[in-house]
Amino acid sequence: MRNRREERRGGPAAGSTTHYKMRQQMLSIGDDFWIENDRGEKVYKVDGKALRVRKTLVFEDRDGHELFKIQERMLRVKDSMEIEDANGKRAAMVKKALITPVRERWSVDLPGAADMEVQGNILDHEYKIGHVGEVSKKWFRIADTYGIEVAPGQNDALILAVAVVIDMMSHPGR
Repeated sequence: MRNRREERRGGPAAGSTTHYKMRQQMLSIGDDFWIENDRGEKVYKVDGKALRVRKTLVFEDRDGHELFKIQERMLRVKDSMEIEDANGKRAAMVKKALITPVRERWSVDLPGAADMEVQGNILDHEYKIGHVGEVSKKWFRIADTYGIEVAPGQNDALILAVAVVIDMMSHPGR
């Protein structure tokens, strides 16, 4: 018998949304950290490359295969960061779109696809990434932990990489 949490979410085999766990204060350059699913399994590794001139994070699967690279660009607009796939091609460009007194707005430009709007309370980790992802603290009751929910049929690793970029850009002191 499945536990109540899996029943509410439709269970892992039901093709429902997937939840991932991310710890705050873990996104500093030079540190490696794991993104776990809601069953506590290590799914993706984010490898912070400390010995580089520019800030670089490499997003890997659990077997160490590079999926995405997130790298600070020196001569680009300061309020944007690019996510490259393993072949060095742009997978997404994350841009800070608008700052209002209540909320921040961001956009995610995807080559060959409709752009996604990111809206909500970025600093408190309560926001939506288009219609494909949601970042929230409500799924995990552990201090300094937030969850990322990815809709079925999406590229989970790319949505998680977008959330990592937004966290890096919105907390630049880390």
